[in-house]
Amino acid sequence: MTDARQVTQPPMTLAAWAQLIVLGTIWGGSFFFARIAVLEIAPLTLVLLRVAIAAAALQLYLAARGIAFTPVLKKWPVFLLLALVNNVIPFSLMFFGQTALGAGTASVLNATTPFWTIIVASLFIADEKASPAKVFGIALGIAGTAVMVGPGLAAGLGGPAWAKMALLGMAFSYAFAFVVARRITGLAPALVATGQLSASTLIMLPVVLLTQETAELATVGAGAWAAVLGLALLSTAFAYILYFRIVAAAGATNASLVTLIVPVSAIVLGALFLGERLEPFELAGMGLIACGLLVIDGRVLPGRTVGAAAPKSAPGTAVPEKKSTGS
Repeated sequence: MTDARQVTQPPMTLAAWAQLIVLGTIWGGSFFFARIAVLEIAPLTLVLLRVAIAAAALQLYLAARGIAFTPVLKKWPVFLLLALVNNVIPFSLMFFGQTALGAGTASVLNATTPFWTIIVASLFIADEKASPAKVFGIALGIAGTAVMVGPGLAAGLGGPAWAKMALLGMAFSYAFAFVVARRITGLAPALVATGQLSASTLIMLPVVLLTQETAELATVGAGAWAAVLGLALLSTAFAYILYFRIVAAAGATNASLVTLIVPVSAIVLGALFLGERLEPFELAGMGLIACGLLVIDGRVLPGRTVGAAAPKSAPGTAVPEKKSTGS
């Protein structure tokens, strides 16, 4: 476990804000790409394609940079666990949920990740106890989730309940990934990302070969394959590298503001290209979630300090601030 030193949140430069907006757009695109791909590719098969292509791309990146993969092999048990809670489980739930939910709704439910992360971290990490501001932010986030999901359950709006629960399960899995990621120290961020994606590939390969009919891939259209490549190369491999650059420049807490951008990106893409729209109650819930995130981040209640390991929310990564490592 890392120490509990208190550090002041670094300022956000114009360059950091620009990178954050690009990252939010890319991660919002992951829900857009997934919505297209799951219409033709089974969810578990799509998980394998996403992690395998991204892992291969990052392995090539390590080779080009002359970074040895050996340190990852020495810590393979924790990487297998991180792969489960940060890739295999959440990606599977995401893709199953998006067989019935649009990109916008899915991305807003993903934005609840910081709230579950704070709750889980408070239970399992001694130096991550929730402050009053965090508790208030959590309350706003949970209220926003209830507003988003509740009316739809009662009136049958905004997608089926099981799909929304799947997306909430994805966010909850990411929360546990933060706790696991705290166990990985002393490795470069690119190594951690490559290690977990490689481990995810090893897990998913036998699962897909034993349970899925892969012959269907021969009939997949060019649009779905383009979505797969966008999901794996842009929204996974490249996004991880960009995210860690932001963490190095501005800290993980500032980087977590990407959570506010992801739903906007996904909603705009869904509306422009997929004909989606959010129900009014879902927009209201999104507003409460955004307020909760701002309270937790400290911009509504300025002057706070953040611990050495602030949680982060985005599709597929959890990062301890001190070492800037994560998925």
